[in-house]
Amino acid sequence: MDTKADTLRALHDKKFVLVNAWDAASARIVEQAGFPATGTTSAGCAFTLGYPDGQIVTREEMIEIVRRIAHAVNIPVTADVESGYQDAVETARQVWKAGAVGMNFEDNEDEENGGALFDLKTQVEAIREIRRATPKMVINARTDIFLDAIGEEATRFERAVERMNAYLAAGADCAFAPGVRDRETIGRLTKAVRGPLNILAVAGAPSIPEMQALGVGRVSVGSGPMRATLGLMDRIAKEIRDHGTFQSMTEGAIPYADVNKLLGRCE
Repeated sequence: MDTKADTLRALHDKKFVLVNAWDAASARIVEQAGFPATGTTSAGCAFTLGYPDGQIVTREEMIEIVRRIAHAVNIPVTADVESGYQDAVETARQVWKAGAVGMNFEDNEDEENGGALFDLKTQVEAIREIRRATPKMVINARTDIFLDAIGEEATRFERAVERMNAYLAAGADCAFAPGVRDRETIGRLTKAVRGPLNILAVAGAPSIPEMQALGVGRVSVGSGPMRATLGLMDRIAKEIRDHGTFQSMTEGAIPYADVNKLLGRCE
């Protein structure tokens, strides 16, 4: 576990891409493609279990998916555990016990509590406590200022930088700013944030090589692949309904025998 944590932490210095998985099969595909690590997606995992995103899924259910993914692959796994399920330290301990060596930690409250940002001092202390409880955990501290367009637009950059630098100083290994997609802001952030910066690859964002050239240390894809898979399922269902054909199902499908072989180690 410690070795995997060291490997994941070191990847930030090399600039790497994290393709997020939502179950054992998708994680194995990521590993087979040659990626050095993978991460879970809270939204993708929640959708798989029949929940909307936003910390509605229970911690126990989320940790079980993390455990299955970590068991399925040899590469390091980092877990998206949202804002910690009301007890971030215990969640961190369970993430580590499940076999993941990293965690995403958001600074916004769950939907039931209005989704507001946690007080900065409270969030900083939570990161310090996670670090004390799980010394080797690779903490990716996220701020949702850009994603949720919180506060006046003119102040978002400075407030996001303040939060991310405070999180890094408290012991986080990487700072995550989802919702940023323009080159200028990304470039400014890489210069202002005193540590590795994680950017989410979404429509309208620069390409991964462009983001890395701007200084981004970690690019992740979040729930994008899982939602793309749902888009394929939607096309399959509509083609069968409307035309009685199933070309969209058979084209590009991984053969049955190959999937069985892929997951043979997960028994």
